[in-house]
Amino acid sequence: MDQKYKYQKVASYEGKIGEVKHVLLLYSGGLDTSVMLKWMQDKYGVKITTLTLDIGQQKDDLDAIRKKALRLGAVEAIVLDAKKEFAEDFILPALQAHARYEQGYMMATSLGRPLIAKHLVKVAQKERAEYVAHGCTGKGNDQVRIEVGVRSLDPSLKIIAPLKEWSFKTREEEMDYAKAS
Repeated sequence: MDQKYKYQKVASYEGKIGEVKHVLLLYSGGLDTSVMLKWMQDKYGVKITTLTLDIGQQKDDLDAIRKKALRLGAVEAIVLDAKKEFAEDFILPALQAHARYEQGYMMATSLGRPLIAKHLVKVAQKERAEYVAHGCTGKGNDQVRIEVGVRSLDPSLKIIAPLKEWSFKTREEEMDYAKAS
C-alpha cells in the first residue's frame, strides 16, 4: 500500500496491535467478514468470537454462517434472533413517524444499526471482550452508526475496523488472501 494513503490509527478507542487479546467480530459470513476473521488472527494474533444478528434481513442459513466462523478459527460463534425486538422497538416507531430518507427510501437498514450495536456491546460485555470489530468501510454512515452506538453504550470498548486498515485494493486480492489462509 502506498505509504501516502496508509491508515494511521488516531482515535483512542481504536485497537492497536500488541494490546488486543479477544475481539467480538460482527460477522455476516460474507467474504469481507470471513477474511477479517483470518486477517485479525494473522495481524493481531487474537482470539475471535463472532456475533451474527438476524433482524429479518438474512436469507442465508444462520447455522451455516455459525459453522463457517468456527471453521475459520473463531473460538465461539454466536447467532441471535433479534427480529421481534427490531420490529417492535425500531421499525414500528419509525413507521409511525413516517421515517424516510431523501423523501422515499424507508430507513430499515439504518434503523437496524443501533440495535446491532446494542447487541454487539451486550455480547462483548458477556464474553469479556475488550474489543469489537465490524465490516463497515470508513466511507459510509454504517461505520458511524455502529461505532457511535458502541461508544455511547460502553466507552471502554475499543474498535477494530479492518476495512480501514488492510491493504487489499481489489476483491480479487481479498479472495487470494482468503484462499491462501
